[in-house]
Amino acid sequence: MSGLAARRVPGEAGIWIFIMGDMLMFGLFFCLYTHGFAENRAMFLAGQATLNKPLGLVNTLLLLTGSWFVVLGLEAARAGFWHRASNFLAAGMATGLAFIVVKGFEYAGLIGQGFTLITNPFYAYYFIVTGIHLGHVMAGVTVLGFFWQYARRQAGAKNAAALETAGCYWHMVDVLWIGIFALIYLVR
Repeated sequence: MSGLAARRVPGEAGIWIFIMGDMLMFGLFFCLYTHGFAENRAMFLAGQATLNKPLGLVNTLLLLTGSWFVVLGLEAARAGFWHRASNFLAAGMATGLAFIVVKGFEYAGLIGQGFTLITNPFYAYYFIVTGIHLGHVMAGVTVLGFFWQYARRQAGAKNAAALETAGCYWHMVDVLWIGIFALIYLVR
């Protein structure tokens, strides 16, 4: 068998339809944000100045670390080391939960300053895009929790393929956050 014939796309086919749909949706959000930024640069820059960039960076590092833990968990599961896989999945879940807590502090800080979804278009984009992403993180933590329980029960190699699908979703959440952080927090 040639090297090309041995290659395959990771995860189940259905997850890629979901991932592509989500990427298109966020791509539309990014285009709308960019248009809004171009239309009212001063308002968007003033909004950016109120964001807590260090917390945004912490959340970026949390999701990148979580993705690394998910990869390590998948490798351990494929090798049949289910106890090790469960530990890595627990660590991945912990980074997701930490992301949720940090985002909560960030939202509380903005709301405490009087900035909400209806303050102006910048905050509408910010709260909608990051809120939808936060929902994705919560779903990802839930899915990882499901596979963490499987791994704790040493469910067997048949679940490694399903775990790969969950990993694809988790990595999508990670990639989306990198785009959100760069566009909303940093692009001037």
